[in-house]
Amino acid sequence: MKLGSLLILLSITTMFVGCEVTSQKTDISVVERPDTKNHNSNYVGNRAPLQPSAFIKLPVGTIQPDGWLKVYLEKQRDGLTGNLGEISAWLQKENNAWLSEDGSGVWGWEEVPYWLKGYANLGYILDDPQIIEEAKIWIEATINGQRKDGNFGPKRFRKDGSTDFWGNMIMLYCLQSYYEYSGDERVLALMTKYFKFQLNFPEDEFLTLYWQKLRGGDNLHSVLWLYNRTGDKFLLELAEKIHRNTSDWTSRGHDLDQIHSKKRKREGTQWPEWYGDQIDWHNVNHAQGFREPAQYYLLSKNQEHLEASYENFHIVREHFGQVPGGMFGADENARPGYDDPRQGIETCGIVEQLNSNQHMLRITGDPFWADHAEEVAFNTYPAAIMPDFKSLHYITSPNMVLCDHENHHPGIQNRGPFLMMNPFSSRCCQHNHAQGWPYYVENLWMATPDNGLLAALYSASTVTAKVAKGQEVTIKQTTNYPFEESIKLQVTSSKPVKFPLYLRIPAWCSKASLIINGEAIEETIEAQKYVRIGRVWSNGDNLELKLPMELEVKTWEKNHNSASVYYGPIGFSLKIDEEYKRMDSEETAIGDSKWQEGVDKQKWPSWEIHPASAWNYGLKLNEGSPTSSFEVVKGQWPEDNFPFTIDSAPIKIKAKGKRIPEWKLDEHKLCGELMDSPVVSNEKTEEIELIPMGAARLRISAFPVVE
Repeated sequence: MKLGSLLILLSITTMFVGCEVTSQKTDISVVERPDTKNHNSNYVGNRAPLQPSAFIKLPVGTIQPDGWLKVYLEKQRDGLTGNLGEISAWLQKENNAWLSEDGSGVWGWEEVPYWLKGYANLGYILDDPQIIEEAKIWIEATINGQRKDGNFGPKRFRKDGSTDFWGNMIMLYCLQSYYEYSGDERVLALMTKYFKFQLNFPEDEFLTLYWQKLRGGDNLHSVLWLYNRTGDKFLLELAEKIHRNTSDWTSRGHDLDQIHSKKRKREGTQWPEWYGDQIDWHNVNHAQGFREPAQYYLLSKNQEHLEASYENFHIVREHFGQVPGGMFGADENARPGYDDPRQGIETCGIVEQLNSNQHMLRITGDPFWADHAEEVAFNTYPAAIMPDFKSLHYITSPNMVLCDHENHHPGIQNRGPFLMMNPFSSRCCQHNHAQGWPYYVENLWMATPDNGLLAALYSASTVTAKVAKGQEVTIKQTTNYPFEESIKLQVTSSKPVKFPLYLRIPAWCSKASLIINGEAIEETIEAQKYVRIGRVWSNGDNLELKLPMELEVKTWEKNHNSASVYYGPIGFSLKIDEEYKRMDSEETAIGDSKWQEGVDKQKWPSWEIHPASAWNYGLKLNEGSPTSSFEVVKGQWPEDNFPFTIDSAPIKIKAKGKRIPEWKLDEHKLCGELMDSPVVSNEKTEEIELIPMGAARLRISAFPVVE
């Protein structure tokens, strides 16, 4: 019997207090997408005429993290995010344009809302009164500082007099989260007045600047968010105007002068024809801008708009993302001729990609976006930040064997110390990193159109949400995923309630299984789909989803036939002993860095990380059966509940490799570029150890293969 049409005859006898003993059936099906014919009555989804919501974001604070994810948020609170208000010059209150009544001041652009976007939500999730009160200072100033014409925030104008809307786009995210947390109706009033201001703003002067023109999708998101709550028709007119004036992310075949980003290529290379298939190649612009057509699709209902966002995602990865970890090499702009795994991604690009994936999952219902979010979150993002969350670097690469304060241009596009861990550097990433883990927590669970819940991203957590006709239930998720295969769910409910529970089955898992209240579900569960479980849930009901992980060797044919090793969602890197060298944060900061007077620089040191063991290994693979070349070794879970260091990683892989003597640091002091595999090496075969990519701040993740 096929599971998709199966009505499982689980005769589950449940004793209800004060009720008769009843026999019920559990309706289980496998679905590719949720049915959007229904409309969630508990949470705000898309209002007609918009395309119905596939999934709906739950209000911030609904989901409480546990396990390693909670530890990460606590490290973030005690580290750079929680203390940046005392460090960053852009966050000092004196003469800050975000705090002034008329929008004037020295400090006032993207930095405050970048930071507040994650900082405030961190406070809401952890229920931290100190963070919440500090965040409210900035929120109140923003609300109270709205001007008569409807504009708010810093007054920022170009030399030609045009208005910069970019900083406000980020602050709108902050206001929406505050509204979810507080229900403060002033947020809706401010946004309504502001969007009328935008609607009446001269069209030829609207979204004319570089950043805002490429990132208009963020403005569009907020307009549709407000429309779903107020139903004001003028907002749909404004949505059309924003899309008209945002860079055309559906367009292809551009001449070089039509592409917005700085155009760079390797000396001696030609401009490839495909380079004209994106309107911009800046890594952060792409990570957030690629989704704008899909956001507009909610209004246009034109399938071509939706397809354009998928195409944008795949185009940049086709040419610059043939690497493990889910991201692409564009440090800072993707450059033809620079596609080796040593090319990196900004920390801003990482967190914006995660945010975009969450948007795309809610828009499309496609589990691909959740799979990709996990790949980036587990493998790339942790390596961008020190384990204590007190410093970060601008660029993170799949192959990165030295983090220092030297200039690595032109191997890295920008000139300066862009590879070392510094709390003062990387003006944008220093603030924007804050959204990464809080937003991830907020999207672990989502509401479904049929008044149910979706376990979207797996991590130890507890969600308390409304289902069915408004009854509140709590579901506790217990797991050390992605470092273990079992995910246990337990339902707490004051009385029995019927609602559907959706579980995402990752694309990499071909042998998932499900147990409900001790009864094994025998039917096959398909990968990259959802299991929908419809039943009357009672207090104490429990499920166990098992996602068996298997080894996979990915061959990157377009990147010298290099190989990467995955175990389930985790990519693996060579274990390289790390030698940390403490540096003066002021002396090694990037040129445009600024910090507050009197900051204790000893409390906020910078770090270089040097390799203390050999890194130039190629993998030796068994012919015909590459995965048999490896042995997975599972160790103890770390006592501090933090698995993202080379010493604490609970899963390791034994492998065999040979050193490749000619593979060494190049003239730019970067990991030498890959050579075509298979590579001949006359060195002896050695046993080497691989650890999860996220635990490896020095890493070789795309390996040459030795003969």
